[in-house]
Amino acid sequence: MTPAFPDTTVTLCGPLRKPRQMLAEQTYDGHLSIHDDKTAENLGLRAGPIEGPTHFSQFDPLLFQVFGQAWFETGCISSHYQNMVVEGEEVRAYVQPPAAGERLVRIWAEKRDGTPVLTGTASVGDVPDSAHEIPQRIAKLRPATSLVINRDLKVGQRGAAKESIAMDFDQHMGGHYPFTLAAKLKVITEPSPWYTPEGGATSPWGRPIIPFEMISVLLGSTIDQAGLSGRKPAVGLFAGQQIRLVKGPLFVGQPYDLEREIVALSESARTESVWVRTRVFEAGTRTLAAEMILNAATLKASYANYETEARELGYTR
Repeated sequence: MTPAFPDTTVTLCGPLRKPRQMLAEQTYDGHLSIHDDKTAENLGLRAGPIEGPTHFSQFDPLLFQVFGQAWFETGCISSHYQNMVVEGEEVRAYVQPPAAGERLVRIWAEKRDGTPVLTGTASVGDVPDSAHEIPQRIAKLRPATSLVINRDLKVGQRGAAKESIAMDFDQHMGGHYPFTLAAKLKVITEPSPWYTPEGGATSPWGRPIIPFEMISVLLGSTIDQAGLSGRKPAVGLFAGQQIRLVKGPLFVGQPYDLEREIVALSESARTESVWVRTRVFEAGTRTLAAEMILNAATLKASYANYETEARELGYTR
């Protein structure tokens, strides 16, 4: 018997996975990052967390099931990171299927015990940016009136240098990302032949594509050139992120040009955040291939002069 109405309440979910930690040796500004166990412990964390976009891979099979090939061409994943994951913990991804004709879905991820890892949205095609998790959070921000670490930065400030990037399989991506694409593909939670040299040739685009989680690596590898970070030394983490393909996929070995701009500044009790939009162009053209919005949060406790400078600036605590 045919049901009277389609079931729109069924949630898609993937298997429990144990994502791997690949940033234990990450460095910036001459020191180790929050992904180093000792640095994390010094800041009150139990171990170095796995970087947030690592979890994006667990959504790829689910979103490909919902949207098909379009997911890798015009897909957008927009995520607020809720709780850190350390190596050895298990995570499951969930997708709420769209109603008929809709191109936007809710997504979330949880640990085995139900602890939320991230929440957000995903879409394909020409869905308004304002429908997504990260732009909605930016729209609700209050003006930051007592910045210390990021007090020299301004909304609308652009990157200081033109950045040109590419990612080959065996290319070391620098101190921020001390591993290669080939190394990541050995441990990625959701492998695909389309990511590989051999299988890429049989992909719909005839060449290997960069996984969503590695787009974050690609765009983050040259961020220092932009000069859009606050006072140092300090330790930061990703608090939220949106990656949107406009004319995708992004391809292994293809060069791209980047432009960055600060779109918001904010603070919480423990952090100061710089929200940066990175636009990705096919090299030597104005053809927009992708965009990323990153909420890069710096821990106030990691900046040694925070309390002293806050008092000097007249900020009462």
